[in-house]
Amino acid sequence: MIIPIRCFSCGGLIAHKWEEFSEKKDAGVEVMTALDDVGIERYCCRRMFVSHIDLISEVAPFSRARQ
Repeated sequence: MIIPIRCFSCGGLIAHKWEEFSEKKDAGVEVMTALDDVGIERYCCRRMFVSHIDLISEVAPFSRARQ
């Protein structure tokens, strides 16, 4: 759904780099190069980005305000 704030394995902060990575990937930059440019070096953090599927736009219409 939404990229986790921290890596599940090492606990490193990663969420603040998602937007930049996503923009680079959409611009056609290779995933490995985009991860290097953003500064994601550990393989555990890299897999968080590579394996993430952004579903928030598909799930949001079904959510409703709780009272």
